[in-house]
Amino acid sequence: MTPPHITAVSRPAPLRRSNIRCPQSGQSLVEVAMMLPFLVLLLLGVIELGRYAYIGILVGNAARAGAVYGIQSNAQSVDQAGIILASKNDFQNNGQNTSLLTVDPPVVVCGCDSAGTVTTAGCSAASNPAAGTCAAGHWVVTLTVTAHGTFNSLFNYPLIPKSITISKSATMRVNVIG
Repeated sequence: MTPPHITAVSRPAPLRRSNIRCPQSGQSLVEVAMMLPFLVLLLLGVIELGRYAYIGILVGNAARAGAVYGIQSNAQSVDQAGIILASKNDFQNNGQNTSLLTVDPPVVVCGCDSAGTVTTAGCSAASNPAAGTCAAGHWVVTLTVTAHGTFNSLFNYPLIPKSITISKSATMRVNVIG
């Protein structure tokens, strides 16, 4: 027997999920299915842009490596084969195929530096860049190396070429000895 001051409370039966029908069931699945192609296309575009930037950086580094080799001395500034080999080695050391890189013959420019203004003189890679003299200022020799790399996309996109040529240059001052 229950005490007189306590009454029994009945609880309603819990609702089952199968009894509740949502009028929008499956809507989010349809929305995801409709947006998925756009998200995949966006992801592929980001990957391709990243690859393009990466190849651009490697081409710039290859041009810089050739210039660094050439600026070590006057003799190396006119060593075209050595400069091109240094550029290609740098490109290959970063895991790239050297057939995708071309290096223009390096350009040597000589002149007189007077208060930051360089007046160019007749100097070429065939001549001795150290042979010049200046009446005012000092003799400077600069070396420019230009490299061209080829970027090949992974997929064919409409209105976008399958391969793109990337060109980068590096110009540095040669360490003139003497």
